[in-house]
Amino acid sequence: MLCTAPTVEAAERLARAVVEERLAACVNLVGPVRSIYRWNDAVCDEAEHLLVIKTAAACVPDLTARLVALHAYTCPEVVALPIASGHAPYLAWLLGETRP
Repeated sequence: MLCTAPTVEAAERLARAVVEERLAACVNLVGPVRSIYRWNDAVCDEAEHLLVIKTAAACVPDLTARLVALHAYTCPEVVALPIASGHAPYLAWLLGETRP
């Protein structure tokens, strides 16, 4: 899952919350990244921090709801990407560390 946050502190807060709540096994914080997007009929150019969130498919609905509830943005980026394949022991660890 991908999510962006306005500051490193906000990204850290989101990451810690979802890992502590077992909605994610791991979150990588990347940034700052530069985001250029359209919002309210204006093109915006902002620095953000990207969260790469590792979770089980069964956790996606609860994780999405939690990120939206905790987020400072009124319409946060929360995008789920499927895991096509991966290292079996890592995927087993991921499933063991998460719960819907």
